[in-house]
Amino acid sequence: MTGPQVLVVDDEADIRALISDILSDEGYGVTVAGDAGEARTERAGKRFDLILLDIWMPDTDGITLLREWSEGGDLNCPVVVMSGHGTVDTAVEATRLGAHDFVEKPLSLAKLLRTVEGALESAGRQATKARNMLPSLLAPVGRSEIMKKLREKVQQYARHDASVLLSGEPGSGRGAFARYLHALSRRSDEPLVSVTAASLTDSSVEEQLLGSESGGEIVAGAFERAGRGTLVVEELADLNDAGQKILIGVLEDLEFTRVGGSAPVRLEARVLATTAPDYEERIEAGTMRRDLLAHLQVLSLVVPPLREYAEDVPELLAYYVDKLVDSEGLTFRRFSVAAQNRLRNYPWPDNVRELKNLVRRLLLTDSSEDIELDEVEAEISSGAKADEPLVKQDLLALPLREAREQFERAYLQQQLVLCDGKVGKLAKRVGMERTHLYRKLRSLGVDFKSVASED
Repeated sequence: MTGPQVLVVDDEADIRALISDILSDEGYGVTVAGDAGEARTERAGKRFDLILLDIWMPDTDGITLLREWSEGGDLNCPVVVMSGHGTVDTAVEATRLGAHDFVEKPLSLAKLLRTVEGALESAGRQATKARNMLPSLLAPVGRSEIMKKLREKVQQYARHDASVLLSGEPGSGRGAFARYLHALSRRSDEPLVSVTAASLTDSSVEEQLLGSESGGEIVAGAFERAGRGTLVVEELADLNDAGQKILIGVLEDLEFTRVGGSAPVRLEARVLATTAPDYEERIEAGTMRRDLLAHLQVLSLVVPPLREYAEDVPELLAYYVDKLVDSEGLTFRRFSVAAQNRLRNYPWPDNVRELKNLVRRLLLTDSSEDIELDEVEAEISSGAKADEPLVKQDLLALPLREAREQFERAYLQQQLVLCDGKVGKLAKRVGMERTHLYRKLRSLGVDFKSVASED
């Protein structure tokens, strides 16, 4: 089909058939989906110019699906929402989430065609403007020097086609930077496909990545669905050995063959991968292949933990309040200055993800206008983990004596490792008399039995 491509999502087979017949007669290319799962699959494998989306579906309703696409930065074509018993609130919510129009069932033939034509014309007029706006909308929040330099590096990388390894702690926003990089690149009009490495089992990894063909029927894998766009492999360390071998082979040959097929398919997508900072340790342990990293780490981007740019916390709090009020209809609340200052000094062990979840809980659990310090203290103390590394522990939540002991214990344990377990060497390093140091280690419960022979 050379005409505009339309995806019709409706759980009623008669409605799907009716719309398909009407639009096909008018020269449109029509694809149908009976539920949200089928709609996601169709969108992953094909680019559409318009989506007709029913609200009331059995598994995931249309508004939830529209919100998913909108929040994921994946709303790259106009959406017309359909409903047999819609309300004003539903129409308003759909429009706020990015829907172009709202039509009621039973559908009028003339109304349907006018709406489809209007949506496509509007998309044509707004396409250039939308492309220019998208990168700024996806840009990670923060005015700190760290975030400015990080955005500048992404802008530089976006001009190239080489693979990028994005490393950082879980929750730090590696995925957001991957989306930002895609939006800035010349591939921004092409698909952005993400695969979570842990979901690729030994039995499914080949078909999930390479696709399959049988009896003339082709099922596109992740490489093929990404087309000329971007493929993001999330949490690379969770990729099994078979998956690592496949990825290496495709990156080396720049082509792949579907399972059950014989003709090679050229790799045209750019490949990005996210990983935790300890990937070198995983290479040494033999669970991650160094040659795979060599292919993916042509360019590298280190996404810092939130505690390293804590000056941006107030801006992030305001951003997520606005975002959650807008996207989830939560009650607007404002963080007091005292609450903001407390959170600037919180270590955020789960990074930006934890901040967003904290904001959501605070917006859900109270309706008062201001979020005060005591409410923040109650929230962060309930989620504290005693076994976190020192840098992630909230020492400000502890009494002075306990905070000092926590710090001393973690400090001496780490220094002992750096001194190869030798207490004499440790005493010189930290500037303490050895006898006093032994007493301190015992009082803090630091195990130094393994170094007893040294003395």
